[in-house]
Amino acid sequence: MRSVTYSMGVSLDGYIVGPDGTFGWSAPDEEVFRFVTDEIRGVGVHLMGRRLYETMLYWETADQDPSLDESMREWTALWKPLPKVVFSTTLSSVQGNARLLSGGLAEEIERLRTSGEGDIAIGGATLAAEAARLGLIDEYRARVHPVLVGGGIPFYPHHERLVNLELVETRTFNSGVVHLHHRVTHPTAGGT
Repeated sequence: MRSVTYSMGVSLDGYIVGPDGTFGWSAPDEEVFRFVTDEIRGVGVHLMGRRLYETMLYWETADQDPSLDESMREWTALWKPLPKVVFSTTLSSVQGNARLLSGGLAEEIERLRTSGEGDIAIGGATLAAEAARLGLIDEYRARVHPVLVGGGIPFYPHHERLVNLELVETRTFNSGVVHLHHRVTHPTAGGT
């Protein structure tokens, strides 16, 4: 069965976007960019909300940009054909290898879990928060940047239940970014 993974850059104080709506502080250096590129190789489908979709639209035509370096061309070659599902009630259409849904996140994830190969990546804090509330996220992969932004959109969803995590991997990059990969552990019957 396919895993649902939530992977994004996050400030040390837990935000993916600062209070002013910017996230330039999370732009990856070459080493982190290579890591993210390798991570996307294991993804079979990417679920995202409207804001992340609009941010990522650049990559649908980036291969036409002659100024792209080789690592960005490699990312584009992986991202562009990747199937994407965009959840939005305001968009009327999507571009590239994407399809639009206005609801049914749990149903879509359950359908995808049993078909296809590779991880089911989920991106965007609002969509990830809904998936977390429904208990559908299997792995959290945070790239923690050495910056405090003081508020904004949180990476970790706020819900009122305990979620136990098992550390799978850590990696520290030369830039000070730390990758934290945790798997959700589900208590066994009779456990706490």
